[in-house]
Amino acid sequence: MKIIVDTNILFSAMLSQSSHLRQTLYQQDLEIFAPNYIFLELFKHKEKLLKLSKQSEAEIYLFLNYLLERIRFISPDLVSTQHYHLAYELCKEVDEADTPFVALSLELNAALWSGDKRLKNGLLAQGFQNFFVPTLHE
Repeated sequence: MKIIVDTNILFSAMLSQSSHLRQTLYQQDLEIFAPNYIFLELFKHKEKLLKLSKQSEAEIYLFLNYLLERIRFISPDLVSTQHYHLAYELCKEVDEADTPFVALSLELNAALWSGDKRLKNGLLAQGFQNFFVPTLHE
């Protein structure tokens, strides 16, 4: 299954070593994608993540390395103008900053994985329903 992961999911997964978010990211049946700028966001906030996390710097870097290998980072240039405009229309009343995630979801026909309830509710109200809801494999 293809999924688009947003920034808040990755930040939350980095903060807790035992979280269900990490367990889901380790599921090999998932193809995980994200806009390529999320890579910069992870590095931009790494000091804050280190401070908030109860993990060692080495543990954070180990997981960050895993994320960089696991996620396929996609350039916005590869998303069609049509999908980007549609995503903007869906996001403009909720949070325009989420446009790249929704656009990538539309482009790849992939489920969006976000912990942002406001975004989910706003998109659902407009008919967007392609959300990823994690189920952990035993």
